[in-house]
Amino acid sequence: MPEDHKERVALFRYSVVSEAVSDRLSPAERGLVVRALATRPWVTPDGDERFISRTTIDRWVAAYRRDGLRALEPEARSDKGRGRANPELMAEAVRLRRQVPARSAAQIVEIIARAHGVQLAERTVREHLSRSGVSRAAISADPVKAFGRYEASRRNEIWIGDVLIGPFVPHPRLPGSKRAKLFVLVDDYSRLLVAGRWMTEENTRAGQEVLRSAICRRGVPEHAYFDNGAPYRSSQLERTCAVLGVHLVHSKPYTPMGRGKQERLNRYIRERFLTEAEAAGIKSFEQLNDDFSAWAEQVANTRVHAETKKAPITRFLEAGPVELPDAQLVREAFRWSVTRRVTKTATVSLYANRYEVDPGLIGRNVELRFDPEDLTVIDVVTNGVTICQAAPFKIGRHVHPSVSKEEEPTATEQDGPRIDYLGLVKMADDEAKGSGRIDFKDIRLPGFEGDIEQGEVL
Repeated sequence: MPEDHKERVALFRYSVVSEAVSDRLSPAERGLVVRALATRPWVTPDGDERFISRTTIDRWVAAYRRDGLRALEPEARSDKGRGRANPELMAEAVRLRRQVPARSAAQIVEIIARAHGVQLAERTVREHLSRSGVSRAAISADPVKAFGRYEASRRNEIWIGDVLIGPFVPHPRLPGSKRAKLFVLVDDYSRLLVAGRWMTEENTRAGQEVLRSAICRRGVPEHAYFDNGAPYRSSQLERTCAVLGVHLVHSKPYTPMGRGKQERLNRYIRERFLTEAEAAGIKSFEQLNDDFSAWAEQVANTRVHAETKKAPITRFLEAGPVELPDAQLVREAFRWSVTRRVTKTATVSLYANRYEVDPGLIGRNVELRFDPEDLTVIDVVTNGVTICQAAPFKIGRHVHPSVSKEEEPTATEQDGPRIDYLGLVKMADDEAKGSGRIDFKDIRLPGFEGDIEQGEVL
């Protein structure tokens, strides 16, 4: 079986069981989750819709908890010679489904085996039920959903991610400007703005960069809830979540239930940050990100939230310091993976680069794992084991095409004195990171000679 197909199957199986593998669940709670997962349809990597039996889900959960993602890869099939189904038994399966729509294919197989003494293949029965128009998805008006509750009960239980489209910003490598896109992550429990960064591109690499910085600083979330935008619909993000043990969830198209908190935060960012940034003048992406980082720490995360009645950072830290993941695990999680065939000259190609590998791999499909920011170091993997490191033979590109160069600040003059709100916030953030908090009464503003009275609004 091709390596890339094995990984696709493993990632699909993890997407099924990810909600049930958490160490926080008791055996009874895990059983309830597994039963719920067995009642909903899943779209396989082949594009087929099918139900997965509880026994299969239990087996996948145990395998992942024992050996990780690699244990979910399919093994070579060994058929056990089950009897071929006849039309009468298939008609009986349809009748059993119509009688009780909630019956799974596995349950129908068991009923037929006990009643007629013939053991049918569960997959054969499932496919016949689907072709006959009696799949549970087709005859159930309101199927049970496994991920129904959407109110986090603790920090890092659910992170919500989104992309906010911002203003045009001067670009150092283009004659004009480029529209800024804010990748932002929010902790559902505390409403903490976990991470946010303005990017020039809206792609998978940009989203992963923000997610990695958030995880390194705030810990690993149990669930990551995203919309269906291109940055969040990629095999690379699926692999990241699978390695870290994160349950990746996407909102339904056109029914983004549970995203109200994110939409309110986006509006708050526009009203409280972007209006001030545009009034002051945005000179570069670097300046925009510096100002946003300071504003997030000094304003957004320290204000008293209207619903929780606490500052987000206070509520987030009530449980004590967060447990940060192992650096080596994070590195592995954010490496990218592609499959390539080794040529007769013992080389592989990757983004216009060529690499030499072990001659014993000639003619085989191998998995290449790499950091998109450094294409000079490539690990060659087969069956989950690193065989060797590819030796650069011809390097024309040192980073992945989606990785943009560092933004360079550009300078523009501001005419006349004004109160630089974001500048004050940035000064407060710098002071907080240094010797302590800043006293705004001691600040002299350009064009303002008097003292600022306590309580006066700037």
